[in-house]
Amino acid sequence: MTTHLPLKQAIGAPVPRFASRLLVVRCNAAGGASSSAPSSPPTKLVTFIGKGGVGKTTCAVLAAQYYASKGLRTCLAVQSQDPTAEFLLGEKLGTYSAPLKAGNLSAFRLESTKLLAEPWSQLKSADAELKFSQGALDEVVSEELSILPGMDSFLAIGLLDSLSNFTGNLVKSRSRSTEQYDVVVYDGPSSEETLRIIGAPERTRWYLRRLRSLADKTDAGRVTLPSIMKGIESSILERGPSDRSTPEIWNFIDSIFTKIVDLFSDPTRFGCYIVTDFRNQLASDSALRYWGCAVQAGVSVSGAFYTATPDNPDLDDAVRENYGPLPIGEVPLLSFRSAPDWERVLSDFEAGDILDGMQPFPTPPGVAFDKAARTVTLFLPGFAKSEIKLSQWRGGSELLVDVGDQRRSIVLPSDMRGKVAGAKFQNKSLVVTIKGS
Repeated sequence: MTTHLPLKQAIGAPVPRFASRLLVVRCNAAGGASSSAPSSPPTKLVTFIGKGGVGKTTCAVLAAQYYASKGLRTCLAVQSQDPTAEFLLGEKLGTYSAPLKAGNLSAFRLESTKLLAEPWSQLKSADAELKFSQGALDEVVSEELSILPGMDSFLAIGLLDSLSNFTGNLVKSRSRSTEQYDVVVYDGPSSEETLRIIGAPERTRWYLRRLRSLADKTDAGRVTLPSIMKGIESSILERGPSDRSTPEIWNFIDSIFTKIVDLFSDPTRFGCYIVTDFRNQLASDSALRYWGCAVQAGVSVSGAFYTATPDNPDLDDAVRENYGPLPIGEVPLLSFRSAPDWERVLSDFEAGDILDGMQPFPTPPGVAFDKAARTVTLFLPGFAKSEIKLSQWRGGSELLVDVGDQRRSIVLPSDMRGKVAGAKFQNKSLVVTIKGS
């Protein structure tokens, strides 16, 4: 039987470990790993998306408390100045270097200004080695740097890698955390920003492949590319063979992004949940749309949570039909008049199996090819056919899908390449027919 401890009781007190159904890493703290221990699954990353105000931060804190109560070493990373997480925890959030400790739970606020020092130091080290600026960068210190648009997401990616190591120690990141976590719960600043982070590896891989193709076709690219690639290798990649050629560096970088893309599409490594309020039609419609945006970003959504029971019993069946086949769980109602009693909240929480990933459901893949019928099925819940734009370039070898302020390039199998013959929308999916040659 699992014992749930409220946060106040857990601070400074050891919490017994319980067997968990969640596939997560079981490694010791840094310096305490046993060489004879069997290899374990790696850290799982969890996040929540949905319309503003529906309870994403509440769900993130609830999930962190739930995992910690199961005996899992859990980290809650909050990238926002919103005080909601602190109110729910009943304590001030710590920083990355000094997080709030509460038994199995660690929590901190991710502040970009405090995360600049290490990547700036790495850049200066690479510059000193390659002598690009001739020492000019030494005149700039990280403490005087301000945050520009886009830097928050970049720094968040580096921090999440240092916590969960989703690049497999192939990329220079922040100094690895001295704590080893089973689960990292990330509460992003907004759903849009979280989706940008999730989709960044696949989009970056596309840009790099196009850049490589262009560089190989121009004299300027062939002359300058080796120096640029050596600079990237020195500043971003972990040390490898010193004589690695430019094509080998390209291939190595491509393999890193492929690894990250695969992680975000693997529900055992990454859990993405949508949050909504079924009393609010706008919130419900927005959640469906964010589901489609997540699929377009390359993610398999693991479930949905709602923050209030529908007032109309007839709505429940309609809701489940709209959200099918996602498992749906209810978040216990919190008054927000005082910090919650987490022992009571967790005892009332009946959707833990969704967070554990123990509810298998036949969700359609984001992209499915039927070579016999020459169709490409794009699963895009929350969108209408009129909102989806299809384009083709490079002789029909790729299909460009533009929807939800995101573009995704889908490479067609060699025996399915051709022009689009037509498309129809059915069962939350756009079925595209490709002409035969």
